[in-house]
Amino acid sequence: SVRANNVVSEKLKVNDLRGNPIEIACNVVWRVRDTAQASFDVDDYKEFVNIQIEAGLRTVGSRHPYDDFESEEVTLRGSADVVNRELLEELNDRLKVAGVVVDEAGLTHLAYASEIASAMLKRQQADAIIAARAKIVLGAVGMVEDALTKLSQDGIVEMDDERRANMVSNLMVVLCGEKEAHPIVNAGSLY
Repeated sequence: SVRANNVVSEKLKVNDLRGNPIEIACNVVWRVRDTAQASFDVDDYKEFVNIQIEAGLRTVGSRHPYDDFESEEVTLRGSADVVNRELLEELNDRLKVAGVVVDEAGLTHLAYASEIASAMLKRQQADAIIAARAKIVLGAVGMVEDALTKLSQDGIVEMDDERRANMVSNLMVVLCGEKEAHPIVNAGSLY
């Protein structure tokens, strides 16, 4: 039959690019393009399709890390369009010998395997905190730089290197701190 068929794969346990065990599953819409190939080039084309879907999913799942906050590389979790396109191409390459074409393919399940899920969740949270803090520091440095430039250009205050360093330190603490700042008024001189 040349009608469209829909297959939801089993959840497979695969090691991602970093060697972390993950669970992954997909949905595939396929159809027979060449009935002669489907009949004569493979024993049972439906069984062949199911085996190749599993093999293709394992291949694509192991090609990328589950996630990665540190770089811009393709990840299973963060690059769904790219991963789904790769899966579609992988399956079409595997199934053309049987006269089968894949119209749609996409991940339906993606999770760390239960034995490492808790540890990886902690790592994800830590990575997210580090990425957020890096962004905060980058923004704070820009704000401090702007403040020093503006104070100097407008001639509002003149500071020697020690006072400038003290101001930078205070502004960075205030801008990067997690708690609200409690200003202290200095009644005397800094020296």
